[in-house]
Amino acid sequence: MGYQLFSVRTNMAKDPVATIKALKKMGYEDFEFYGFDADKDLIYGFSPLELKNILDDLQLSITSGHYGFSSYLEKSDDELKRYVDKCISAAKTLDSKYITWPYIAPEQRNLDNFKLMSRKLNLIGEQVNSAGLGFAYHNHGYEFEDYGGQNGFDIIINETDASLVKLQMDMYWVMHSSKFTPKELIKKQPGRYVMWHIKDMDKVSRDYSELGNGSIDYKEILPDPEESGLEFYYLEQGGNFKTNPMKSAADSAKYFKTNLQKYL
Repeated sequence: MGYQLFSVRTNMAKDPVATIKALKKMGYEDFEFYGFDADKDLIYGFSPLELKNILDDLQLSITSGHYGFSSYLEKSDDELKRYVDKCISAAKTLDSKYITWPYIAPEQRNLDNFKLMSRKLNLIGEQVNSAGLGFAYHNHGYEFEDYGGQNGFDIIINETDASLVKLQMDMYWVMHSSKFTPKELIKKQPGRYVMWHIKDMDKVSRDYSELGNGSIDYKEILPDPEESGLEFYYLEQGGNFKTNPMKSAADSAKYFKTNLQKYL
């Protein structure tokens, strides 16, 4: 059972080791991290090797990371390549299987930049795959916004090489923003959705919510893992905590283990 550590970012900033230990007690065994400082080669204040040793001692893993690619969208290919080399080094030290592009800034979201990003995704995918790792793109909701009959998600799907650029489906954002269900999207690109983000949607505000406390019926919308190509999944809640981030992590873990884990 995986967890995206952005969900507990305030706790990770204060005491990452205690936070990870508490998440383990809830039943989490695997993580996806964010916040790699490439200039200092640090993650949560630790070198990748130090973090790997901490995880090994706790018998835990980090199988993917969200890396800060958005600032390289309009930089040169050479600058991007140097940054990707640093990401590859960190990921290999952590024994992560995937490097993931998670986000572009609001001011970058237009059709021309989705096309530019798709070219960059192919370049990164080729570099990462050549290093023996996997590369994936994580969706939010803005990719599904309509621009005169076009949207960013279709551009990404159509202009990236499926053998180089895999997909990490955020099911909350698909249900929040897409005209399609996760099952329908996977049917169009079987085997490509190697990772999932699973989080619920508040019944009133449509913001994030603890699993089982929102409006998404995961028993109904969860796709076939084999058809998806699923390798790793991460529960997540980016905000709107009922009590606090750690209590929300515990509540989601309990609901998932009781109601959804059997489907995976």
